[in-house]
Amino acid sequence: MHNTARRTRQRGLSFIGLVFIAVVAVSVVAIGGQSLPIFLEYQAVIKAAKKAASEGTTVPEVRAIFDRAAVIDNISSIQGKDLEVTKQNEQVQVAFSYSREIALAGPAYLVYRFKKQTP
Repeated sequence: MHNTARRTRQRGLSFIGLVFIAVVAVSVVAIGGQSLPIFLEYQAVIKAAKKAASEGTTVPEVRAIFDRAAVIDNISSIQGKDLEVTKQNEQVQVAFSYSREIALAGPAYLVYRFKKQTP
């Protein structure tokens, strides 16, 4: 009886629990490592779109400014021709939307969809 009471008071992680936690941690690090460049590129796209909207006055000019910034910041997901350029109250507005995907395993993908409009 004394031996059974001692076993119920034991605490800790089982080997299977440790393996499960390790698999989850490795998955989070792997997905995070692939997602970080995507979000850094998204921040660069926002910066380039704001620059193009503030400096450009015509649609071709805005797209050219964006393309020059895209070369500098190594943006490959979107190009100037993909931008939606409008003018509202004599202010140029640039909108964009695109998606990026990460292959997980087999037919499974993680898809990021980005959509933004400059003020």
